[in-house]
Amino acid sequence: MHFELNNDGSMSIKKFESMLKSNEVGFFDSEEFEQIIEHYLEEGKMTLARKAIQLGLSQHPASVEVRLLQAEVFVFDNDYERAHEILNDLYELQPHNAEIYIQKANIFSKTDEHLKAVDLLLQALDLTPDQADVYNLMGMEYLFIEDYQNAKANFIKCLELDDTDYSALYNIIYCFDFLKENKKAIDFLNHYLNTNPYSEVAWHQVGKQYFDLKIYDKALAAFEFAIISDELFVGAYLEKGKVLEKLGKFNEAIENYQITLELDDPTSFAYLRLGKCYEKLGANDLAIKYYKNTVKEDPLLDKGWIAIVDFYLKQLNYQKALSYIEKATEIDSENALYWIKYAKLNKRLNFFEEAENGYKNAIELGNYELETWLQRSDILLQLGELESVITNLKEGMDFYPENAELEYRLAGAFLKTGDSIKGQFHLQNAFKNDPDFIIILEELYQDIFLSNDVQSIIS
Repeated sequence: MHFELNNDGSMSIKKFESMLKSNEVGFFDSEEFEQIIEHYLEEGKMTLARKAIQLGLSQHPASVEVRLLQAEVFVFDNDYERAHEILNDLYELQPHNAEIYIQKANIFSKTDEHLKAVDLLLQALDLTPDQADVYNLMGMEYLFIEDYQNAKANFIKCLELDDTDYSALYNIIYCFDFLKENKKAIDFLNHYLNTNPYSEVAWHQVGKQYFDLKIYDKALAAFEFAIISDELFVGAYLEKGKVLEKLGKFNEAIENYQITLELDDPTSFAYLRLGKCYEKLGANDLAIKYYKNTVKEDPLLDKGWIAIVDFYLKQLNYQKALSYIEKATEIDSENALYWIKYAKLNKRLNFFEEAENGYKNAIELGNYELETWLQRSDILLQLGELESVITNLKEGMDFYPENAELEYRLAGAFLKTGDSIKGQFHLQNAFKNDPDFIIILEELYQDIFLSNDVQSIIS
């Protein structure tokens, strides 16, 4: 069978794969090998890419392009020494080949030597006709070292050379956002829109900047222009819906969220916002319907589960709220937010052992808020576990070493166990830091509060 080379290399790829199946060696010119290797690299089929490189070099050992692709694979495999050897050899042959500098820069980037990578890319810039790609690569190097000003400058140069490069545009706005330069971002986008007036992406980004600045009327106008530019732009409808919510126009927001469900596959975000809007309008049946759709669409979205729990809390249906937060913890037991909700609900229902377990799990998962330590210690006290109260409070004081609320509780616990030395030590510290919080001791340890030891300190 005879295969002709075509623009996308598909015939070459079919010929190569047919050859592998038959174990017969066919001949390919060097350009065909480049297409085949690049195809497999883009597809992430590294084994096939290596086979193509091996055969390519056996047929065309002097091919610079195939050897450059071999260096790229070595970089992928973290074999930087062999990649450097190939690139150094190629440099001797073609010192003005920009791709050699780009590949060397890639190695320095992989080894976190980003400024060295930039130096090489600057040299490549003078040698390549594809300067936009090089500016983009330099922008990424500066992003790696969090130099957002230089990153932004390079992405802007990239966009100036190719105003259809939306990835560069997004990166520019990312830099503006990180630098908290919303107004400068708007000025930049408006300048871009002067020459690209129907860029839905630019209008969308303008709207997001105004939204962050809480200038909702201008944000709304920008999102409407984005929709005019592309009436199928789902993101613009979602953002427009958010603005309308802020303006209290919940029915209009619902219309926009519903459009996104018609244009594309439903998203948990759209379902959640629909639920919020219907709840604001008092349409509780529709609200809970969309909240349930939210967690059905994305069971790991904590905002969905929390919305359901909060909905039932507002209805004073604590048992229903508890059943849903229990479902949430079963699906994602590593979410500290769920355990806090679980603890608070169980405490409200006087299920103290379950509440204590919820706060314990939240702490173990990294929730170190002061309120968590305080609530857990008070519940442990109600359960009569004084030693656990002391342990919990001491751990809390590692994070809040001079907090009077913790110190008063710790003083009461030590005095309750008969350790008057430690008790008086913490009581004196607490009283010195904030005498008004002595009420904590009075409420939680009334018998201790009335003792002579305590009264002598606070009088």
